[in-house]
Amino acid sequence: MNTSGLNPVHGIRANWPQFLQHLAQVFFVGATVGMTRTVLPVLAQTDFGLAANSFLALSTFVIVFGLVKSVLNLVAGDLSDRLGRKRVLLLGWMAAIPIPFLILFGQSWGWIILATGFLGINQGLAWSMALNSKLDLTRAEQRGLVNGLNEFAGYGGVALAGVLAAFLAHWIGARMGLFWFSLAVISVALTLGLWAVRETRPWALAQRSQAPETAKKSKPRTLRAIFWQASIKHPGLLALNQAGLVEKFTDSIVWLFFPIFFLARGMSLAAAGSLIAIYGVTWGAGQLITGPLSDKIGRKILIVGGMWLCGVGVLAVSFTDSLVLWSIELALIGLGMAMLYPTLGAAVADLSLPAERASVLGVYRFWRDFGYAVGGLLLGLAAQMSGHLALPFWLVAIAMFLSGGYVWLKFSPQPALTAN
Repeated sequence: MNTSGLNPVHGIRANWPQFLQHLAQVFFVGATVGMTRTVLPVLAQTDFGLAANSFLALSTFVIVFGLVKSVLNLVAGDLSDRLGRKRVLLLGWMAAIPIPFLILFGQSWGWIILATGFLGINQGLAWSMALNSKLDLTRAEQRGLVNGLNEFAGYGGVALAGVLAAFLAHWIGARMGLFWFSLAVISVALTLGLWAVRETRPWALAQRSQAPETAKKSKPRTLRAIFWQASIKHPGLLALNQAGLVEKFTDSIVWLFFPIFFLARGMSLAAAGSLIAIYGVTWGAGQLITGPLSDKIGRKILIVGGMWLCGVGVLAVSFTDSLVLWSIELALIGLGMAMLYPTLGAAVADLSLPAERASVLGVYRFWRDFGYAVGGLLLGLAAQMSGHLALPFWLVAIAMFLSGGYVWLKFSPQPALTAN
């Protein structure tokens, strides 16, 4: 799009039509991954013959998803600074086109792993751009709110798609349900991305022009330099990055083992999907409160409290056998994620310069979603070696407590310029 002559004004209200477009984009990205949350672990056994205790083989789709998405997260920010946000968003949706057909016509579990690879590309590019574009359009004091609205839309899509996909699987079959659902979502999102979404890079450049003189004069850094700074040298970003990685252990166990856990206790697929949706709905809706709340009370207390609450909730699920208690526990896990998730992203944005924010957030998202690969591998190994699901629950709980403690000890808010 020709952006010459633009005089960008920042703020949600000033840019609400495009802000809503990018909220819709992240909703569709969430729906694309959400459709797999309940159905794929069951499909592995019913259609592809994975044994009930083949936990490590089952975890391969989460591991591949995490590896692909983390790498794409890393390069998406730098790529968008070169090509523009809109082009990278569209590349993400084009990468999703093979997914419905691989699911429908797949002859082995390897086809599903390939589909989740394309899913990782879609998530890494499209979700990143939907958030970066909203951050471009808005003001610094709105970052917590922006992250909260972004994650509300995305994980609202995850929760809704998980329920709808489970009911479609019950109604017309797992593969056919996933095919039509994913084809519809991808088609609508790609159409809107082509014709309704505008390029927001000029707003980011305008933010840079309003930055302090020391920031304007700083020499642009390579992605490699930014990665090293954010991953190793900057103590605040190091604390946030490790928390982002570990919190994905919670989402990995919900994705991998919660459907199997509940089905083993006599629940139907639709009922299990509805129960797990409590987690996603609470996570998504809670961020409408916790996002802006972090702008007022600070980031640390919400991050640490959320990590610990998730650990308690995950462990509690394994010790109870009641629909009411499971519902409460899933709501607690969702609340913990609502506390930590948008706050981590806002805290990273606080420590990044406007010109480098997309790349610094890309480094954070790399480590965060690499947590799917690490978590999927560790959880799969733990379940495979022990022969049951109790050990993965303990593993997640301990990791969340330790990671939250590290943030409490090492993270402190700092001016953005210290990231440079």
